[in-house]
Amino acid sequence: MKLVSWNVNGLRACVRKGFLDYFHKIDADIFCVQETKLQEGQIQLDVEGYYQYWNYAERKGYSGTAVFTKKKPLSVNYGLGNDSSQVEGRIITLEFDSFYLVNVYTPNSQRDLARLDIRLEWEDRFLEHIKTLDAMKPVVLCGDLNVAHHEIDLKNYKTNHGNSGFTKEERGKMTRLLNTGFVDTLRHFHPETEGLYTWWSYMKTVRERNIGWRIDYFIVSNRLENYLIDSQAHTEIYGSDHCPIILEMEAPKNH
Repeated sequence: MKLVSWNVNGLRACVRKGFLDYFHKIDADIFCVQETKLQEGQIQLDVEGYYQYWNYAERKGYSGTAVFTKKKPLSVNYGLGNDSSQVEGRIITLEFDSFYLVNVYTPNSQRDLARLDIRLEWEDRFLEHIKTLDAMKPVVLCGDLNVAHHEIDLKNYKTNHGNSGFTKEERGKMTRLLNTGFVDTLRHFHPETEGLYTWWSYMKTVRERNIGWRIDYFIVSNRLENYLIDSQAHTEIYGSDHCPIILEMEAPKNH
């Protein structure tokens, strides 16, 4: 089973830059995207053989998530209930026979940390959502989590301590999530490999010099660890300021 996650930073722009070429070539069983930045009816994608699920932000040109899956899910839920996550279109949860898939675009705490309190409150609600699902079936969580967990996860960690995406509070919430019974799949396979980034500034030559951050993740319930085959970032794929990430795993058996 092959799963892909990609923050496309505007799906219509990414389509103009080759999104569909990559989509068809990678032939994923489940393909998740974040930051679609569009409203219903603003795009028609030729993705025959896939069921499509969209969560649009109310604000135009902002946020949004989508999932394309070859297998029809048992159920689909949007957001975290009656709260701002639904307004901003940040979460889609799909239930399959033997696992839940959660596609998420985590709120950014912003450069001046103006949304840090909102972000931390979100983390608490989101963790409860994941724990509730995990109590019923294992969870595969993917998306742009807007945090570099450890110093190895960004190039210039010394000058970024305390900045958005690398505050002790945000990093602590990630540690808490993993300690609740989850595995960061990339670090499962590459625990000490440096330079494995998924996002780069659009500033000139930054991506070419790999001055990046790893803020996109595939995270799974601990009991799926033995099903994992590979986890990697396709850094050679452009079209967004993020690159796609890929998880290959055996299809889980019913737990």
